[in-house]
Amino acid sequence: MYGANHSVVSEFVFLGITHSWEIQLLLFVFSSVFYMASIMGNSLIILTVTSDPHLHSPMYFLLANLSFIDMGVSSVSSPKMIYDLFRKHKVISFSGCIAQIFFIHVIGGVEMVLLIAMAFDRYIAICKPLHYLTIMSPRMCVFFLVAAWMIGLIHSMVQLAFVVNLPFCGPNVLDSFYCDLPRFIKLACIDTYQLEFMVTANSGFISVGSFFILIISYIIIILTVQKHSSGGSSKALSTLSAHITVVVLFFGPLIFFYVWPFPSTHLDKFLAFFDAVLTPFLNPVIYTFRNQEMKMAMRRVCKQLVNNKRSLE
Repeated sequence: MYGANHSVVSEFVFLGITHSWEIQLLLFVFSSVFYMASIMGNSLIILTVTSDPHLHSPMYFLLANLSFIDMGVSSVSSPKMIYDLFRKHKVISFSGCIAQIFFIHVIGGVEMVLLIAMAFDRYIAICKPLHYLTIMSPRMCVFFLVAAWMIGLIHSMVQLAFVVNLPFCGPNVLDSFYCDLPRFIKLACIDTYQLEFMVTANSGFISVGSFFILIISYIIIILTVQKHSSGGSSKALSTLSAHITVVVLFFGPLIFFYVWPFPSTHLDKFLAFFDAVLTPFLNPVIYTFRNQEMKMAMRRVCKQLVNNKRSLE
């Protein structure tokens, strides 16, 4: 698009979240604890779903894959941010920055499709229960998973196609703690207004479109549940409330980044921090807190792990 890459910039400098030593210490403890809790929580969900035969169903198959993606969400930027908190010179290489942008958009695209697949799964389970196992067959589950990764990869490659050959000839300071694509583009040595608009419109349209599809789907499902007064209605609403909470947590920051007309650097950093550190931790908590079946399965897995450890001693 712009010919050969004539960049003379070999690294980018992060300004980080704050310069206050006290806040940095608080963020270090907070981020480290929640990052480890996120990895452990999501790993436990994956282990529980794969090892417990009672959870070998489409809903839990999609949940296990969402947990895997959440581990990726927290690992793309959190370890680097934690490592940089007490460093005066926070830097990332040019190729490292491109790689971070690539994985952020791949993971984001995959998670969007998985959340839509989970909404579809709940729609079929509640609105067409007699056809559930026929529609949500293993082949359909694999199709959703393959489609999620394909869409994530295509979305990320389209975004990078716009920027990978941009010329960077001087400014290299990013007012962030990770490689944020809109701010990355602004550092190029050419007029990037149209490019910024295209990249923002691409992510913004996908985020808003997916969010409205999900909200409309869940409204239809809730209306269907309310028409039935069976004993399973409260359980269905409990499951739906967990799904809707995760959807809002995921799409809220994204829509703000790409759609909100009055950007604020401090608020952007807070939402990015929330999205990278807290959301991957909250997702397993939300999905298991009100799911009795998952909690019982986790207890069985934990007991089995403890018993295996004792037998080895």
